[in-house]
Amino acid sequence: MRNTIKLDLKLSIFTWLILICVTASYGQTKENTSPNIIVFLVDDMGLMDSSVPFLLDSNGKPVKYPLNDFYRTPHMEKLAEQGIRFSNFYAHSVCSPSRTSILTGQNSARHGVTNWIKSEENNRSEFGPTNWNWKGLEKESLTLPRILQNSGYKTIHVGKAHFGPYNSEGEDPLNLGFDVNIAGSSIGQPGSYLGTESFGHTGGYKARAVPGLEKYHGQDIFLTEALTLEANLAISKAKEEGKPFFLNMAHYAVHAPFYSDPRFAANYKDSGMSDKVQAYATLIEGIDKSLGDILQHVEDLGLGENTLVFFLGDNGSDAPLPIENDYSSSSPLKGKKGNHWEGGMRVPFIASWVTPKKNVSSQLKLPIARNATQEQLASILDIFPTLCQVANVGLPSDLITDGFNLESQLTGSKSELRNELFLNHFPHGNHRSNYFTSLVQSDWKIIYHYQINNDLRYELFNLKQDPFETNNMADENPGQLKKMMQILAVEMNKKKALYPEKNGELLELIMHE
Repeated sequence: MRNTIKLDLKLSIFTWLILICVTASYGQTKENTSPNIIVFLVDDMGLMDSSVPFLLDSNGKPVKYPLNDFYRTPHMEKLAEQGIRFSNFYAHSVCSPSRTSILTGQNSARHGVTNWIKSEENNRSEFGPTNWNWKGLEKESLTLPRILQNSGYKTIHVGKAHFGPYNSEGEDPLNLGFDVNIAGSSIGQPGSYLGTESFGHTGGYKARAVPGLEKYHGQDIFLTEALTLEANLAISKAKEEGKPFFLNMAHYAVHAPFYSDPRFAANYKDSGMSDKVQAYATLIEGIDKSLGDILQHVEDLGLGENTLVFFLGDNGSDAPLPIENDYSSSSPLKGKKGNHWEGGMRVPFIASWVTPKKNVSSQLKLPIARNATQEQLASILDIFPTLCQVANVGLPSDLITDGFNLESQLTGSKSELRNELFLNHFPHGNHRSNYFTSLVQSDWKIIYHYQINNDLRYELFNLKQDPFETNNMADENPGQLKKMMQILAVEMNKKKALYPEKNGELLELIMHE
């Protein structure tokens, strides 16, 4: 029996037919003035993997740290100057949960994809939930691209998909509402970044060879560049067809293996960093160039004033920097990809119109502050409802989502409607942090550790006073701990979350007394 949690992603036949009829009628009667949308998603890019400072001081001003001075991302800097950056933007701590959440607007605890999806076999881990959603998304899943597709958008996926294992419906983005799929499949990392190795087909790790880029095989071209060229071709074709486009630009970079992008290697050779760290930095700079090239192409086509871009990462940084006392590639944030600390879940997020301009109708409907910062919490769950409003599409009344519309926050204001809460549920092992659930609510954060081989059960931090998680307050503030555990229990119940299993029993939450 398929996981019943996935029923929340599906529409009844009647509701689905109504949605198709309404959106089809809408698409036939309106002019092609709907805003174009780019979601520029970088794999494993954490909050500190940029020359753009996202962390703020007590006065709300951006603060640069050493890692910001190491990386070179001028196009991200430009995007941040013409738009708004978020300092407290959360994703799940590993990739497939985040990617599924972006497409569905649901927290991983609800949609059930609580671990990264291994293509060949179920990787629930020894004590993971038996019925976690390893199969990922299906044809029946209601996704953001499917909604936009049925509203007249040309929907384009480029790069890493990782929505389902081999031989599943989710393996192919075309099953999930995309009109175009370029290089997306089940795999979560590239076999090679080099065209001379045919991106893994003739060199590198062949089990993860990138599909669909045969025209570049044998050429001296880097994967990031090939994907960028293909994305720009797809954008041009959408314009020729007279359709607004939704581009899910999901780069394989900056995921391992850490190949050095030769276009940028000279920029880091005297940095004093290891070869692997230098290679990682070239991957970051390659992503930045891709961003600049795509935005320039959109401007050259005359589409910049009507094109919205969201730039973000899918989980914390995985840069190959040394780990010292649990601080590493996200420093001064604690932890990195896969960890339960902030460095595992805080990611860069920048929103902007490609060509900001006053008195443009689409920008009047969604004004975005310029050269601004937003300190209030937001997350990947908010992309779905925000973009549905941007595209002016209706949603079925029975659809359950967990995100909030970012409209108010994009203006630089604080939203009075949102609950400033983010749940990250990882009931699996074999990663940096195992069998845990964390919950951030405003200034407070709790981490609950399921008792497998770990004597520590609770961690409690005041992120306002202790943003770098140096002082576990679980013992000294039992009242706040109990309050946070109660909120955590409510959220887990609302989302019908699955728990780890040991000796045939569920390891459910044990409330602090």
